[in-house]
Amino acid sequence: MSPSSLLLRASLRTSTTAIIARTRSPYAGTAATAVALTSCWSRRALSSKNSPPQVLDHDDARDNIDPDGFQTPYTNLPPLPRDPDESLETIRARLTYQSRKRGILETDLLLSTFSKEFLSKMSLEECRAYDKLMDEPDWDIYYWVTGKKEVPERWQGNRVFEMIVRHAKNEGRVVRQMPAL
Repeated sequence: MSPSSLLLRASLRTSTTAIIARTRSPYAGTAATAVALTSCWSRRALSSKNSPPQVLDHDDARDNIDPDGFQTPYTNLPPLPRDPDESLETIRARLTYQSRKRGILETDLLLSTFSKEFLSKMSLEECRAYDKLMDEPDWDIYYWVTGKKEVPERWQGNRVFEMIVRHAKNEGRVVRQMPAL
């Protein structure tokens, strides 16, 4: 160990260790301190797995529960309750909002520009199919539409899904931006 750096190991809790490194900054001539926290559980989990983590599909997450009882990589939320007597105008207004406010910018951009261009021309059945797609996780939609992951059987051959895939290909090379609300 060089004289300019000092490593300390301090047990913060039974499952957490802090590694504190104190070094001299070559620029200001002052000491800088860096703290790294490591968890015994995560070290144990990493050492027991020799293979890299899998990219899971939304459906796979239901059955993939780690030893502590957590679902990975994310939990499945139930679909939002829908009014069966909801008018087409109300469905379109809700889908416009849901298309834009997904939470992931990439999916927001794809779906909001799609809804601006096509939603007003869609029938009630197509709107309901698009509504079901909105219940899927953002990253799954993005990867399916861009072809990074295999499309599940339930969406293969779906007319609305195919329209979104064509829209995402952007064959006209149109520069897209979020539409105004």
